[in-house]
Amino acid sequence: MNRPATELLRVAGGMAVGLALAAAQAEVVFEKVTPYHNVQVIDDGDLRILCFDSAQQTRMSLLDPLTGHFEYTEFFHMPWLWNTNLTNILMVGLGGASAQRSYAHYYPEVTVETVEIDPTVLQVAQDYFQFRQSPRQRVHLADGRVFLRRVPRKFDAICMDAYAENRYGSFVPRHLATKEFFELANAHLSTNGVLAYNVIGKWRSGRSDLVGALYKTLQSVFPQVYAFRAEDSENVVLLATKWPHRWDFNALNQRAGLLMSRRRITLPTFRNRLYAFQAAAPLSLARSPVLTDDFAPVEGLIQTESH
Repeated sequence: MNRPATELLRVAGGMAVGLALAAAQAEVVFEKVTPYHNVQVIDDGDLRILCFDSAQQTRMSLLDPLTGHFEYTEFFHMPWLWNTNLTNILMVGLGGASAQRSYAHYYPEVTVETVEIDPTVLQVAQDYFQFRQSPRQRVHLADGRVFLRRVPRKFDAICMDAYAENRYGSFVPRHLATKEFFELANAHLSTNGVLAYNVIGKWRSGRSDLVGALYKTLQSVFPQVYAFRAEDSENVVLLATKWPHRWDFNALNQRAGLLMSRRRITLPTFRNRLYAFQAAAPLSLARSPVLTDDFAPVEGLIQTESH
């Protein structure tokens, strides 16, 4: 179903702020209201865009499906720096499958399991974003926390990219952002396992916000926490590791060179993404709370940072 250009202009860049739809070219090619989202697929020239409610979730080039995506999705390749022998990964949140499609292409030997709560999102990923299930790319229709409670196996990395929407904008589901959830995730990570968590926020904000709260909450469970900041949006991917040793940029850069020289990593932009590395904590850390199942005001923290 097509919408007038004036309606298309309200589709703002929730997970990647700043992309404006070209009203003369944009066309809604799929739309459905589900119990979780108003799901739209929009073609804007050579870009295909997935939106949940008013937030953009995925971009993909129609000419080359391995390009056109948001920068932050490539930070989900960074766990290789801490665990150079990744064999299986859990991703919570499918969206338009940018990370899944990338892993299938660059690391075909790695098994990727994805947990997605909305069956329509799986349908859209397959019909519009060239996602294909296979023995090494499997999707489970379930809530991420429930799935982890029920499965006994461990993963070399867990990548979190699950978002909900309310009148304040996109926010992390609170039950996937607490100390208790991170303890559950930690228990499902292998010895050198890594948790990667996408969050939207202002890295240099001095006020209490979601970035600082998630960072502090991860610190309460994991020995080390790092961050990678996107340049094309306010997305920050936090990486929590089970390694007690603190790594700096130079050490990670050396490891990246080794992985690339051995062709273990073939993502063309891997080295460039490493320069988004943040060893220091966000400015909001001191003022931000540890989130627990009894206290996780994630919507309020986002509202605070947007005013």
